[in-house]
Amino acid sequence: MANHKSSEKRARQTLVKTERNRFYKTRIKNITKDVLSAVESADKEKATVAMKVANKYFHHCVSKGILTKGTAARKVSRLQVKVNAI
Repeated sequence: MANHKSSEKRARQTLVKTERNRFYKTRIKNITKDVLSAVESADKEKATVAMKVANKYFHHCVSKGILTKGTAARKVSRLQVKVNAI
């Protein structure tokens, strides 16, 4: 347990940030799965719509500091290659 006032505050902040990051990371995984399932079913229209949502959300996470710019670009690029292959 924290003994100093500042370390108590840091512990509280860590709980809040951990929960927030968990929400964003889970949403990233779910959006990625939506794109991949559309690609597997070979539904070009559904995959395109899901890809548009994924692209927007990945870059939203960059602005929030959840992902770095390069990580988001890599994830978007790999998903887009799969969508284009349909």
